[in-house]
Amino acid sequence: MKLRKLKFLVAGLLGAIALQPASLFACAACYGASDSAMAKGMNWGILSLLGVVVMVLGTVASFFVFIGKKAAAAAHEEQRAELTAKTEPTQNS
Repeated sequence: MKLRKLKFLVAGLLGAIALQPASLFACAACYGASDSAMAKGMNWGILSLLGVVVMVLGTVASFFVFIGKKAAAAAHEEQRAELTAKTEPTQNS
């Protein structure tokens, strides 16, 4: 029973410490001079990742445009073949 009370007390103290309002500290890259080498490196890293995401999304979009054009061309060819088959005279032997 004493162990249970001790666990409850420790959990309560940890909860009180975790919920205590205090000032938060930013990381070394975010806090401080914005023209430091670390901030510049972080900015380049963000831009690089953004560039990769844009290229991947652009590739996926261009693939779907390619598929759409291919499907439209196939549908056009099918319609053209049907019209040609209807207008050609049939030969009776």
